[in-house]
Amino acid sequence: MAKSKTHFVCSECGTISIKWLGKCPECDNWNTFTEELLSVNTDRALISSSSKAPELLKDIDTSEQSRISTGIPELDRVLGGGMVKGSVTLIGGQPGIGKSTLLLQVSKGVSENCGKVLYVSGEESPKQIKMRASRLGIDSDNLYILPEISIENILEQCYAMNPSMIVIDSIQTVYKSEMESAPGSVSQVRECTAALVRMAKTIDSALMIVGHVTKDGNIAGPRVLEHLVDSVLYFEGENVQNFRIIKSVKNRFGSTNEIGIFEMDHSGLKAIKNPSEYFLQQRIAVTTGSVIIPVIEGSRAILVEVQALVTKSFYPAPARKAKGIDTNRLALIIAVLEKRAGLALSSCDIYVNVVGGIEIDEPAIDLGIAMAIVSSFSDRTINSDSVFIGELGLGGEIRGVSLCDRRVVEAERLGFKNIVIPSANSQIKSQAVLVKVTDIREAVGTVLKKSHGKEG
Repeated sequence: MAKSKTHFVCSECGTISIKWLGKCPECDNWNTFTEELLSVNTDRALISSSSKAPELLKDIDTSEQSRISTGIPELDRVLGGGMVKGSVTLIGGQPGIGKSTLLLQVSKGVSENCGKVLYVSGEESPKQIKMRASRLGIDSDNLYILPEISIENILEQCYAMNPSMIVIDSIQTVYKSEMESAPGSVSQVRECTAALVRMAKTIDSALMIVGHVTKDGNIAGPRVLEHLVDSVLYFEGENVQNFRIIKSVKNRFGSTNEIGIFEMDHSGLKAIKNPSEYFLQQRIAVTTGSVIIPVIEGSRAILVEVQALVTKSFYPAPARKAKGIDTNRLALIIAVLEKRAGLALSSCDIYVNVVGGIEIDEPAIDLGIAMAIVSSFSDRTINSDSVFIGELGLGGEIRGVSLCDRRVVEAERLGFKNIVIPSANSQIKSQAVLVKVTDIREAVGTVLKKSHGKEG
């Protein structure tokens, strides 16, 4: 007889404790420990007697490891050129963001180009999936639907069919009958994912797993879940907006800096081929505090609009709010403007927003944010045909940035004639007017000199 015992597992990070704790010592979350009943099994059945012998690296044949196209070029680019056979991809996102819609469209593309696709759903019935497929115009002869939550039955069907791609929607609904814990618990998610990964590697099928996210936006379950898979994608966007962003945070077969941008409508997700024009289409040129910044997302440059609002504060501690950028970076830029450029911002509320909801995390946006704040503070508009590139140092210097040539080319392509760049990137050539600045005072002077605003 197997000896039973219980332990407590943190539902946020997977930390195991022999007794209940109010606060997790690893992730510092409160009331996240749940009791789970486990069996101590001394069975060694997992050790296979037919294990393969070691192979020389130079003798391993990779000629058949071709990519599987998802049928969506924007997603293929995020994955590094498509899915690799036998790879496992974990995709997470908020409820209602469009994960099931995306995977149904991917299933259509793979089933039409590569063969059979098995779509396993533990949350929807076949009729519900059929209704969505009809709305999306999907009618494939190689797309199979399996409403199942038992991992044993799922594995049996996968081994029998040997499909080109398998979709699990979602991993939190799948359970292993040998375990006493409920579906969605840390132990169930971990064990079921490990079994699915072994299956995908064995039959050489691409596997896509949907994972629910926590209130913090991270994929629910222990972090070991992300370590088990080959790629981790986050599907982001606001439910009230039409655009969606897919970004890669882990990819064993490609870059982790790529993002894919989509637009959601009644017929599904459509790739946005020109993100710069999409983000700038509603821009009002004659307004204070508005600046255009070229940012690098993966291998391409995208122009985004950054807006700043500076108003007089009526409280002892002025507000510093930012959406789309790090609040700590905003505080650093404000401090440099006060100390090095002589702007009296200590009594002002400052709000900064990246239009469109995109998140930016690179130092090359510093100069643009600073100029947006200067424009709003002085109540003077910046020329609508100007863009700003540069990193801001604590000494007020404007430092050079990487891939400056790509940023300049994208700005020039969209018709911007005045491009402010760091002097360290003076080797850049362009048909537009390149304004080279060395410090923040020079940049502020250039903006105020060439901008338009209220007189007197």
